Amino acid sequence: MYQLVMEATLVVQLVMVILVLASVLSWLAIIVKARSLNAAHRACDDFEERFWSGADLSHLYEGVRRKPEMSGMEHVFSSGFKEFLRARQHGIPAGEPAHRAMRVAIAREIDDMERYLQFLATVGSTSPYIGLFGTVWGIMHAFLGLSGVQQATLAMVAPGIAEALIATALGLFAAIPAVIAYNRFAGDVDRVAVRLENFNDEFVALLNRQVHAKTAETASEATA
Repeated sequence: MYQLVMEATLVVQLVMVILVLASVLSWLAIIVKARSLNAAHRACDDFEERFWSGADLSHLYEGVRRKPEMSGMEHVFSSGFKEFLRARQHGIPAGEPAHRAMRVAIAREIDDMERYLQFLATVGSTSPYIGLFGTVWGIMHAFLGLSGVQQATLAMVAPGIAEALIATALGLFAAIPAVIAYNRFAGDVDRVAVRLENFNDEFVALLNRQVHAKTAETASEATA
């Protein structure tokens, strides 16, 4: 294998280097993205457990706000509750501003989670064609070498064809893990996005119930 690579033409060698580099970078992206998405799922589980445990929202907000780095759902909650407090201070309905603030936070979180996915999609879609280009070039070079030969044999073209086919193998080696990882991570991002959207709706409904309860309590005290 080493001899075939070293005896390949310069173009084929460049193709092989590009594919090996793409494979290494895609595996680095896969490792980083797998860790970050697993951490995102765990952070959502942890925050939802604290949120629905009946803790006071103001205390929960203060605890989240003091953290040096907030997780995805914590960021969404912090953005919404901050806007809720600001709207309540100005005496305006707080549900819609909080909803908009959380939608913006969700969009930012999704954009951050989708980092490197475009790179994996590019590697998965282009690597086979890059490898095929190296193969075609190598086979063409092998057959051009027979132009001045009176009697061609398979033994004369076999090494050139074999070294050219290595490019196709490398292209598939780079593309297959990237495609599998892209599909897996895209599904994970969608699941986290759905959890954030559901939390947004549930949190806004909770805030609206608190506002209505507070309004009814104030009206009851005024009547009394």
